[in-house]
Amino acid sequence: MIGHKSLYVFFFTLALSLAGCGSGKIHRDGPGNANIIIPGDAIPKPEARSKYGNGRDLGNGAQYEVLNKTYTVMENSTNYQERGVASWYGSKFHGNLTSNREVYNMYGMTAAHKTLPLPTYVHVRNLRNNKSIVVRVNDRGPFVNNRIIDLSYIAAMKLDMIDDGTSLVEVTAINFDKPTKKVVPSRTNSSIKSNQIYVQVGAFSDRSNAERRLAILSQAGVRKTLIHEDVSSGITLFRVRIGPIANATQYDLLVEKLEGLGITNPYLIAE
Repeated sequence: MIGHKSLYVFFFTLALSLAGCGSGKIHRDGPGNANIIIPGDAIPKPEARSKYGNGRDLGNGAQYEVLNKTYTVMENSTNYQERGVASWYGSKFHGNLTSNREVYNMYGMTAAHKTLPLPTYVHVRNLRNNKSIVVRVNDRGPFVNNRIIDLSYIAAMKLDMIDDGTSLVEVTAINFDKPTKKVVPSRTNSSIKSNQIYVQVGAFSDRSNAERRLAILSQAGVRKTLIHEDVSSGITLFRVRIGPIANATQYDLLVEKLEGLGITNPYLIAE
């Protein structure tokens, strides 16, 4: 039997091995030309919080540390929804233990997340093509800047993001205790269309404030900016947007430039 201290060291080492996940996979991390049976989505069901992979109480919630950065595991997944960049991991980790001590199967509908409780079921929608899946989060990662989820090989295949390695996605937790945010239903291939994706960097009730934000972007060399006038809520909001953007690589570069301007928390819009 492994002692508590040894167990912590084991999982810390395991987390470090996953630190490389999400760095922009290419198709050679997959099975090559092997015949693949495409599975159905994960079927959500209530599950007890895993005794492994959910951090330990360090006085400020359940925490763990990877690459000198501390992560705090969420108490629950209620109302979690986030848009950002998804990556995937494949044969390099196939057969290894996940953070909750299950065996990683690149053909299973699973995923890694830095702070959602293990396990959690999430709905993942590719913002580019509206393809969507449900996966079970049973691992930690990706420990790479600007990545919100690391999908199994087969899950990434179902979202049509294998060749690019990354994609812009929306992740919504499926919660059994309380109502969760509305999820867009999965779409059949016949109804899939390509979306235009924009990065929203501010919403203002005064147009002059929106124009000032636009001027800051222009002076910094940010192109393809616009002000979208939104009256849907009954109150006019002037939303500053950049785009459309083509892929996660463009998004990464844009986020880096925005951070240099002190503009944080950009929001992805798919239309």
